[in-house]
Amino acid sequence: MSKQRILVIEDEHALQDILTYNLQAEGYEVLSATDGQQGLLKAQTALPDLVVLDLMLPVIDGLTICRQLRGDPKTRNIRVLMLTAKSEEVDEIVGFNMGADDYVAKPFKVKPLISRIKALLRRPTTDSSKQDVVAVHGLEIDRLNHTAKLNGGELALTPTEFKLLFTLARQPGRTYSRLELLDQARGEDANALERTIDVHVRALRAKLGPAADVICTVRGIGYRMVVERPAE
Repeated sequence: MSKQRILVIEDEHALQDILTYNLQAEGYEVLSATDGQQGLLKAQTALPDLVVLDLMLPVIDGLTICRQLRGDPKTRNIRVLMLTAKSEEVDEIVGFNMGADDYVAKPFKVKPLISRIKALLRRPTTDSSKQDVVAVHGLEIDRLNHTAKLNGGELALTPTEFKLLFTLARQPGRTYSRLELLDQARGEDANALERTIDVHVRALRAKLGPAADVICTVRGIGYRMVVERPAE
């Protein structure tokens, strides 16, 4: 079985070396680039399974690279984990708008980062362009523009709440375990944090108001979005 290939685009040489060493120790094939132009070219030619992408890069910045990867049919489905020294939620939203699958703020610990990479690589690759907008139960969720509306009114969701809602709405009737939802929403190691999904779901239901019943609890497992909304 061939190794999964990861491209690390990071201009801090020490961090580049640390990530390369640890990813290789986990059994991945690792490619590296220290500026955006070199990184974009390697992504387009080597077609890695995942790109670890620094936001602030020389020559071409990370957001531009992410946008170009998502705009090219050849690279559209490459998973992207974005790194940044900034931690404000607005920067996270910008990253997701450009198509990043996950987002990690510096400084970070290597082990949790590896766990998030593993979680991203567990996700099946699909042609995401076919499901950029999901409409169900009066909800309209636009993944690319990071907007969610309920009966025409915009919902103020955090990035995690948005990804949870999009995941559930994409396949009504499918039950997701808490681990699966954690992978989709945050990509973190679920061993200690699995129950944090319950907190995010409670917050999401509160923002949905009268439509909160579209998210159904599956006892002992996780959650699903109902196929048919309960009669009022």
